Amino acid sequence: MRAICFYFQVHQPFRYRRYRFFDIGNDHYYYDDYANETILRKIADRCYLPANKMMLDLITKHKGKFKIAFSISGTALEQFELYAPEVLDSFQELAKTGQVEFLAETYSNSLVALKSKELYKKQVERHAQAIHKYFGQHPQVLRNTELIYSDDIGALTAEMGFKGAITEGAKHILGWKSPNYLYCNAINPRLKVLMRNYKLSDDLAFRFSNQAWNEYPLTADKFVRWMDGDQKDEIINLFMHYETFGEHQLAETGIFRFMEELPDAVFKNSKLQFATPSEIVDQFQPVSMVSVPHAISWADEERDLTAWLGNEMQQEAFDKLYELKDRMEQVNDPELLKDWSYLQVSDHFYYMSTKFFSDGEIHSYFNPYESPYEAFINYMNVLSDFKLRLNTFVPESEMEHKIAAMNKMIAEKEEKLKKYEAEIVRLQQKKKKKPTTANKSKPKTALKKKIEKK
Repeated sequence: MRAICFYFQVHQPFRYRRYRFFDIGNDHYYYDDYANETILRKIADRCYLPANKMMLDLITKHKGKFKIAFSISGTALEQFELYAPEVLDSFQELAKTGQVEFLAETYSNSLVALKSKELYKKQVERHAQAIHKYFGQHPQVLRNTELIYSDDIGALTAEMGFKGAITEGAKHILGWKSPNYLYCNAINPRLKVLMRNYKLSDDLAFRFSNQAWNEYPLTADKFVRWMDGDQKDEIINLFMHYETFGEHQLAETGIFRFMEELPDAVFKNSKLQFATPSEIVDQFQPVSMVSVPHAISWADEERDLTAWLGNEMQQEAFDKLYELKDRMEQVNDPELLKDWSYLQVSDHFYYMSTKFFSDGEIHSYFNPYESPYEAFINYMNVLSDFKLRLNTFVPESEMEHKIAAMNKMIAEKEEKLKKYEAEIVRLQQKKKKKPTTANKSKPKTALKKKIEKK
């Protein structure tokens, strides 16, 4: 058996509004609701809804032969519920076919695996629960944020009970080896590793509509010939953003028509089959272990972490954020926990990237900021206000303990005063309604009545 594995990433962050220095301590709402809803609705109309319909039609047409996989971040699921519930319905329709696999990931598409094993586990478990809630599946394969992977992350993933993980088929990792085989983790061989074929994936995701490309136009038949070129290859892993359809590659480019024709071309011209990541893990044997001592990703030419942590601003923001992780363990306030989750979204650090010269167009995609410095200042303002709120729950120093205790005492006294004031008002109103003794007429005595008759 030789297989094609299609996987699509679906993620949307909660973007912040312009949060000024003078907002710190005065306004605790950080989000640009208009931008978040507008962007989500735009992508839903251009990509999610038409692409899901297309995928459902292909699954129905090919009766179990066409299969795909998604990983949908928790923040994307929340935005679907808020702004486009019909998108969530369409993903659930795909889930009902039994031909679509939903993968696990960090709930808020965060970089937490680089900082804390415990938090990584919690975020992945929270996401897995959401996938079961919405789609009725218990994820068996994990896709860490932006395909970030290392030997240690893989071993932790295996420890959590996952049987597979997917990552980038980075050339500096594979060397002479091909990404078109199944591998296993170097520390725990029980974890199977699927490596992205970045050349073929990027042919669709980035080069498809480039008229200067020497392979333009790309047809389904041509693409199948490329995939079927080496008969020794076992797996063709095509991993990309779902926004490839309709957003990165507009409908006018013919990307939808290409995808509609691809399964027919595969079944007609090759012996390749479509398979989900779990099926790959179950049906193929690893050819060797893959050693990844330092974390890799699918971003940029370097396939490393510099898109998120490549400059001092990003590193400072990242470190300052996770300095709060131990104190956040003591918090059970829903609003604070929600904001903590959204603060960890990797996009905030991506907006601070200064890698404009090599990957400027990619880094500007739906970026709400004029510059990476503006992104940094805005994020740090939000983080500063968040820390003030956290201090009221879990003070950082002895002085803050005393201030928090004093604030609590003042708040309690104010609450008592409000109750007393309300009670005084109630009693005053009751007194007004009750007739006074002076207004009452006294009953006449029998003697007085006799005198009056005379």
